Amino acid sequence: MPKPIVCLSEQLHQYIEAFRECFSNRQWKYFVIVLLGLIECEERKTMSGLLRMIGERISLSGLSRFLSKWSWSTAEVTRTWQERFRQLMVPVVQAEQQRLRAQQPRQRGRPKTTVVTGYLIFDDSVHVKPKGRKMSGLGKHYSHSDGRVVIGHCMFAGLYVLLGHRCPLQAHMYRSKQVCRQEGEPFQSKIDLAAEEIEHFEPVKNTYTHVLIDSWYHCKQIRKAVQKRGWEVSGGLKSNRKMRLIAEDGKREWIKLSQYATHLAPEDWQAVVWPSQQDGQKWYAHLVSTWIHNLGPTLLMITCQNPKQHQWVKQSFYAPF
Repeated sequence: MPKPIVCLSEQLHQYIEAFRECFSNRQWKYFVIVLLGLIECEERKTMSGLLRMIGERISLSGLSRFLSKWSWSTAEVTRTWQERFRQLMVPVVQAEQQRLRAQQPRQRGRPKTTVVTGYLIFDDSVHVKPKGRKMSGLGKHYSHSDGRVVIGHCMFAGLYVLLGHRCPLQAHMYRSKQVCRQEGEPFQSKIDLAAEEIEHFEPVKNTYTHVLIDSWYHCKQIRKAVQKRGWEVSGGLKSNRKMRLIAEDGKREWIKLSQYATHLAPEDWQAVVWPSQQDGQKWYAHLVSTWIHNLGPTLLMITCQNPKQHQWVKQSFYAPF
């Protein structure tokens, strides 16, 4: 049954009030309708689907103009929700730091500094548009879910996770060089988008930030951007990347990660619980300090399910070393 916007819950009402300054009075009504529609809609999240969930007299063309033509700023909305998140998380971080200090054993001297870590995660996703013809930003992208190149949009997105709370970053549309030339837009690679977000991101006060990326974003540019902020970074490595081995006589050799992993003995692996000690599966991990080609010094971790059968996974992980 369609629900009028006067039926907003108290929690949702408090949330949307934080964004009132981002819209005019006319735009505000459409903003509330979109949010309520996204919550109530159990079918495809189309504009027609949203309108079927809301008992308000507005037209489909009016909702389309609000989303595509009216002059409200997505960047301003993003700054508002991130600032609200930072303000709400300040007392949560303080409470966590007090809990960590209380758990420290009593000893002479100053107590150790407590560290509360937030995780900044980046990834992209492809949205297939088989019937799209005149939509802006349409291009050819490889879809991992479909296993082929498709016509659609590629969205770059980020997520900030702190003490179980999540705050999304502003999404950006990635356009290929060909599409940028056709539409007259400046080209930015996915790496450029990630580096720009790292440069301008503002974490919650009195926290430490750890950046998580997959193998696509694993490059020197991202590592330098993270190190410039004084943070750490962990991410995937493809099995064909090369690592440096130094023999006892000082001879250096570059071999692929897959080649190195196949020569590991069962005693080279250590049993771990993945992904957490509370609820996870038993895996085996191998740590080695090495030098990754085109990355530099790295603490490499390789994981597998059965070291006796060398069933190691292609995605390895690293942290700055």
